[in-house]
Amino acid sequence: MNETTTITKDQRLRARAAKVVPGGMYGHLAAKSLPAGYPQFFARGEGCRLWDVDGRRYLDFMCSWGPIILGHKDPAVEEAAERQRREGDCLNGPSERMVELAERLVETVPHADWAMFQKNGTDATTAAVTVARAGTGRRKVLVARGAYHGAAPWCTPSVVGVTAEDRAHIGHFEFNDVASLEAAAEAARGDLAAILVSAFRHDLGRDQALPDPAFARRARALCDAADAALIVDDVRSGFRLSYGGSWETVGVRPDLAAWSKAIANGYALAVLTGNDRFRDAASRIFITGSFWMTAVPMAAALATLGELRARDGIAHMERMGTRLRDGLDRLAARHGIGIRQTGPVQLPLILFDDDPAFEKGSLFSVEMLARGVYVHPRHNMFLSLAHREADIDEALAAADEALAAVAARSGA
Repeated sequence: MNETTTITKDQRLRARAAKVVPGGMYGHLAAKSLPAGYPQFFARGEGCRLWDVDGRRYLDFMCSWGPIILGHKDPAVEEAAERQRREGDCLNGPSERMVELAERLVETVPHADWAMFQKNGTDATTAAVTVARAGTGRRKVLVARGAYHGAAPWCTPSVVGVTAEDRAHIGHFEFNDVASLEAAAEAARGDLAAILVSAFRHDLGRDQALPDPAFARRARALCDAADAALIVDDVRSGFRLSYGGSWETVGVRPDLAAWSKAIANGYALAVLTGNDRFRDAASRIFITGSFWMTAVPMAAALATLGELRARDGIAHMERMGTRLRDGLDRLAARHGIGIRQTGPVQLPLILFDDDPAFEKGSLFSVEMLARGVYVHPRHNMFLSLAHREADIDEALAAADEALAAVAARSGA
């Protein structure tokens, strides 16, 4: 008797995509970088739940890789977006929402005297670097080794199609290492345009690290001494750690900051904020995009920022993150498995001890997926306001069984 193999809708879509999309899928959303069994295509999301095209439901701990901060299809955001959509979205120029959103950001972010809008985090970090160079008349930009600031040639983690000239004026230091930062600044002396630093260290597959206050203060002082720009890349963590910018937590304010992801709860939007020192430079550079001023995402952003404040969103995500972290630590100890949870609890990361190839992490993630919980084996995850205590407890119940599988495989 011949066995019948069921072809899933996800598999059919992958086969179709392979014919018309290079590699079938590309970039950070490509499921081929995940363990076997992860879906590539999704149908819908609601709250903290996600459904793939084959109808399987997941408790979502990636939140679309960060943009979903209130929850999928948040009613207040969707109402604001639909109201604006009925009036217009992509017009000959911006709508009134652009001015309102810029005003809201300037009111909310202590360092910000102005705001400029884009679509993606890479747009915002690239604009920040361009403004810094225009404002200083210099070329060198210092970044931490291993940090991710986007996918343009000057910063992409891939070297394919990138020339040495694309990165000729990028220098490097180690995050939280004052001596290495000072050495990089000295090497760029006389030509330092900016120090660009992530809100916290979130390199792929590496323990996260919050900024050391002494390191942050030294970065500020070095920029002040050189009349250079301090840029904070808040694309990943913006509005999950502080309403005013993530480095408010260490008492240091940048000259420029790049934001995206969570700003509009899934609608495509990014923003560069800056102080008056760089206002003129920002007005002189030329950056633009046909879709950068669409009104619907700006209406969504206004609603998102309002809901975050009204619902005390950061405190809620911190409580849920602490509940998840503490629960995972207890479960790992019970099963005799060493795990490391680092960085802010609102952006959880789970790495396993003695797991250089992420085999334990992959097994854990696959076991969680089989139990309807979508986690990542080596990338930080994201919490939203839609995650409640019952959802965290559901994830912990799945983790109990998943860790038992890891322990059985590893002989713990």
